Amino acid sequence: MQVKAYLQVTMKVDPENRAAAAKVYNDYRQPFLDTIEGALTKECLVRDEDVQVVHGFDSMEHAKAYLDSELFKTKVFPGLQPTWSADPDIRFYEVL
Repeated sequence: MQVKAYLQVTMKVDPENRAAAAKVYNDYRQPFLDTIEGALTKECLVRDEDVQVVHGFDSMEHAKAYLDSELFKTKVFPGLQPTWSADPDIRFYEVL
């Protein structure tokens, strides 16, 4: 399958919270790829000013549906929320 849509989540994570945020990413990366419909890729990008997690999907419908999934609502979001110093920026992109 080819990536047709991306979900990009950009988070402000202070340096002292980066290890905790990385643990959430590492703990749920494979379950995301194995269980979320249409999930194809997931990458974590780290800069001094923020952390981005870029998720690749086979469709925009599946990209948007992930935010309503049990994995996101009960595991990923509660795990990441304490690491944020500001609300995350969530964006969707369609591949043309």
